[in-house]
Amino acid sequence: MNDTTHNLPYSGVRVIEFVHMVMGPSCGLMLADLGAEVIKVEPVGHGRNGDATRNLLGSGSGFFPMFNRNKKSVTLDLQSPEGKEAALKLIATADVVCENFKPGTMRKLGLDYESLKDQFPRLIYVSHKGFLPGPYEHRTALDEVVQMMGGLAYMTGRPGDPLRAGTSVNDIMGGMFGAMGAMAALAQREKTGKGQEVQSALFENNVFLIAQHMMQYAVTGKPAAPMPARISAWAIYDVFEVQNGEQIFLAVVSDSAWRVFCDAFQLTELRDDPRLGSNNDRVRARDWLMPLLRDKLAAYDAAYIAQVFESNGLPFAPIATPHELLDDKHLNESGALAEIELPDGRKTKTVLLPLTLDGKHLEVRLSPPKLGEHSLEILTQLGYSADEATALARGQAA
Repeated sequence: MNDTTHNLPYSGVRVIEFVHMVMGPSCGLMLADLGAEVIKVEPVGHGRNGDATRNLLGSGSGFFPMFNRNKKSVTLDLQSPEGKEAALKLIATADVVCENFKPGTMRKLGLDYESLKDQFPRLIYVSHKGFLPGPYEHRTALDEVVQMMGGLAYMTGRPGDPLRAGTSVNDIMGGMFGAMGAMAALAQREKTGKGQEVQSALFENNVFLIAQHMMQYAVTGKPAAPMPARISAWAIYDVFEVQNGEQIFLAVVSDSAWRVFCDAFQLTELRDDPRLGSNNDRVRARDWLMPLLRDKLAAYDAAYIAQVFESNGLPFAPIATPHELLDDKHLNESGALAEIELPDGRKTKTVLLPLTLDGKHLEVRLSPPKLGEHSLEILTQLGYSADEATALARGQAA
């Protein structure tokens, strides 16, 4: 792993995060990958032993290793006077504080923005919640909750069968908007010299994702149908079952692409059929056209169809599972995956941010930290002796 921090945009920016699960850690991850020093404060004492996300099973087992690279871990008992004092000393060195606990938690600890802003007027405080201020702000939210109430589950599932999206879309994107807000606030601080509170929320993030369907209703007066039941804007925009039961997604979205497609598969009669002259004509003919095309394409295997579509510049996609992407040729050869070491010592690949700067991916500089791995380093920098730092990291009086 390379330490190229000094060349990155947010080198020199210190972020202190009090976060768990996905939304808050996503914000810190993005700032960390861009060069910020991100220090993850993990709770100890009172039955706590670090971020509980570390120990999730099943679908949550990937949360901690995915969203906590390029970070340092410090353990403190925030409910003790000594632990809170250490946290305040740490915040005094920070440009940004990030949190995503339920409403009122940080206030009880005396670490909310209202409690800190006068003491630290340059501090940027990023708060991730279920809802922005308003009638729902007191509610506890989860990604699934806002998908259900925000129209996304309705649009994803079949009619009468709302279905959550297959990943933590609002948590991850909500964290991204938190990071974007932190970046904007840092830029504004350069002009004003003052910090501010930034808020990002799951519900409003979900509504932003669904807004195109809201605007569809505003423009047409017709409610959007769930995606599986929608009237497609394109004649061919479907998953096809082909030889050996394989599946492949194919799209033919323009008149010129239709001609290319027909020529590639020797469908001359369909290409020249006047009933199929335009995309809209083909959309209106889907009832009889699609069964015909499905029958024609079932004679080929998915690899051959993919080769034909790729060589002719037509959109296509194999139906991949998440674990198969770890071996994806493009991701591996383009540098979109990188090696990390898990806290238990195992090595694996992780997914980097989906962007490049000057043609290069943002690298892994630190693997996801072991619990309290950097406590001694960070706390002694604050002026504590090694013995005091060790006691604080264990949740004991310094």
